[in-house]
Order: sequence, then structure tokens, then C-alpha cells
Amino acid sequence: MSIVKVIEVIASSENSFEDAVHNALKEASKSVKNIDSIYVKHFKANVKDNKIISYGVNAKISFRVNES
Repeated sequence: MSIVKVIEVIASSENSFEDAVHNALKEASKSVKNIDSIYVKHFKANVKDNKIISYGVNAKISFRVNES
């Protein structure tokens, strides 16, 4: 039987929401193995002078924990 754990992460990008999601996965995969899915919970954009300057996401990342 496998156990699935979930962590919540916050990531950003200056380019797009999609890039922010990729950044979340890229950073999480440095310390977490067996990632199965990523669920984007919230989107946020920071604005300056009526222009979007950065995109952010709050995401939940699910991963399997190997049995020892």
C-alpha cells in the first residue's frame, strides 16, 4: 500500500502563471521524489503602473511515500 502526502508551496514568475506552476514543480522536485500531481489552489498577479509585473500561484503537490 502506498501513502500519498501533500505539501503546499508558493511560487512566482515574471512571465506567466504557467511558468509559475513550472517553477513550483521544479523547486519541489529538488527535495521531493515521486511527485504525482500538482493542484493550483490560487492565482495572484502583482501590478505596478497598470501592468502585471509578476504572477504567483499557491499549489498543492502530491507525492507517493515509499514503504521501507
